[in-house]
This record gives sequence, C-alpha cells and structure tokens, in this order.
Amino acid sequence: MSPKALDYETLNENVKKAQYAVRGELYLRASELQKEGKKIIFTNVGNPHALGQKPLTFPRQVVALCQAPFLLDDPNVGLIFPADAIARAKHYLSLTSGGLGAYSDSRGVPGIRKEVAEFIERRDGYPSDPEVIFLTDGASKGVMQILSTIIRGDRDGILVPVPQYPLYSAAISLYGGSLVPYYLEETANWGLDVNSLRQSVSEARSRGITVRAMVIINPGNPTGQCLSEANLKEIIHFCYQENLVLLGDEVYQQNIYQDERPFISARKVLLDMGPPISKEVQLVSFHTVSKGYWGECGQRGGYFEMTNLPPQTVDEIYKVASISLSPNVPGQIFMGLMVNPPKPGDMSYLKFVTERHTPH
Repeated sequence: MSPKALDYETLNENVKKAQYAVRGELYLRASELQKEGKKIIFTNVGNPHALGQKPLTFPRQVVALCQAPFLLDDPNVGLIFPADAIARAKHYLSLTSGGLGAYSDSRGVPGIRKEVAEFIERRDGYPSDPEVIFLTDGASKGVMQILSTIIRGDRDGILVPVPQYPLYSAAISLYGGSLVPYYLEETANWGLDVNSLRQSVSEARSRGITVRAMVIINPGNPTGQCLSEANLKEIIHFCYQENLVLLGDEVYQQNIYQDERPFISARKVLLDMGPPISKEVQLVSFHTVSKGYWGECGQRGGYFEMTNLPPQTVDEIYKVASISLSPNVPGQIFMGLMVNPPKPGDMSYLKFVTERHTPH
C-alpha cells in the first residue's frame, strides 16, 4: 500500500524542519521523569504562575463576573466583589455581541482595541489608531501571522538576534523562509553593532536571499537587556536604508528591574525621528498579558500594532485573521484590563498596587 498523507515520510517538509527548543527534547525528557514521580521545576519557558506567582485579584474578579454574568443580578454581588470590578465587568459585557461565548470581530473587540490605543498613546506620546491594532491569542499568534504574511518562499530572509527566543527560528522554518542571524554583543550589555547587521545582510544576499524584515526583542529574551535609544535609532535608520520591516517583540516591557536603561518602544523612537523615516519605515509591535507582573500565560491575550503599513496590506492581514474567526474573548478582556488597570481613587487600586509590587 502506498504511503498515506499523514505518514511521517509524506508530511510537509517545513513541519519536519521546524524546531522549537522550548518544547523540545529536554522538555519531553523532563515530562517523562515527571511521570515517573520525579519533581521537576520547568524553566524552559516564561510561565510565572506555574512557578508560584499569584494572579492579580482585580482582573480575575472582572473576568469571573464576565464568565458568569448571572452573578451581576444577585443582590449580594456587592458583598463579594468590589464596585469597580462590577462596573468593569458590565462595561466589557456591553462591548460584546453576546458575552464571552460569542465570537468577536476578527481583529478583536473594538472597545478593547481603543483601550490598547489609549495605552500606547500614554506610553509613547503619539496617538494610536485602533484600526491598525489587532488582538491575538498571545503575542506568538501575532508574530506567526505577520511572518506568514512577509515570507513568500525560501529566498526570503528574516534577520533574527542571537541569542533569540526560538519562536522565530521555528516559525520561519514552518513558513519556508530563511533565518538570517545577527549577533548581540555581550560585552556591550547585549547591544548590537550595525556593522554586524550589514555583514549579516551582505552574507545572506551573497547566497541569493532577499532580506525582508528584522526582528528585535526588546527587552531581550533571553538576554534581559533594554536597547538604548541610540541603538534603536541606529536600527531604525538601518531598516530605512535597507527597506526592511521592523518587528518589535516588546512583550517584556514591564519586566524592568533597573533604572540605568529604561524601556523605550521602537514606535516612540521611530516617530521621534520625524520624516521621512517616521513616515517610511514599516513597524509591527507586539505585546502580551503573559509577561510582566501579570504573568497570565494561559489566558492567551496579546496584540500587535502596525505602523506605516498600506491599507491594502492591513486588509489582507484582516482577511487572514478572519479565517480563525476571532481571538478568544476572555484573553481580550485581560488585555483591556492590563492596559487600563485600576486608577488612584478606585476601590481596588490600593490592593492592585500592593499585589503588583509584592514579591511572589
């Protein structure tokens, strides 16, 4: 009998080429040892709650009420839940077309995308358009969607930092592209040298590869550094010269534990640079509820924001997002709560701030 379509030897070769160390051989061996009764501490991936971090109370209260809206009709609800959590739950339910069990717009709930846009404006000092913000099932899904849009074949290359988070090497292989490594300088606080970038691009082109995009992971994963403003300007200018899309993985922007070098978004630096660069360089920025002091990895909430992409391209990305119908709605609400947390004067504010700053 001839091989079947899902026999190993007939599978899509890109699937077999993709390697994802986070769930690779070490993880599988650790899982086997766990089944044998060994106590294993899994540090293969940033998964704070699995290592004992406690969830923040306020977002869990809001989502619990959204998941069980009948509680809002209980006359004793105010004895269990604070008034601001009740109000926020009612707010998010009013934004949906049928509660958490209904599909949302494929880009995400419009009202939550507006909250994300307002967060970005507060952070960067420049207005953000909710129409170019897509909510996703974690940042990883957004990264994969954008890479699949950029990569046309094995002659298309993506610049990726080394060390890197293996999502990028795995996804590039899966979509049939070519990874073009560039190396961070450990002795320069894991910064990068633009001359090294130029060398990586030149070597790739000598092999017939068209470099189409550059990934930065800022703050770094696994290196932990924040890129300086000067370094970000060099990177953006390089992308302008080489006509590259810049992909800004900024999911660790809340994980800053030093004052020497704060996090600065690639978008802010780009817009600070002014025309023509600020109008020409295409940028896609990613964020998530999985990292920072939230650590809500299992909720799968994320977003990406597109800067300087043509409307026709945004429409194509929307079309592809529509194939999956909708990102999960509870994850979207967690994102809304992350970018719009309790404010001074709110009933839950002091507890929220205390939990945020309490070591776990």
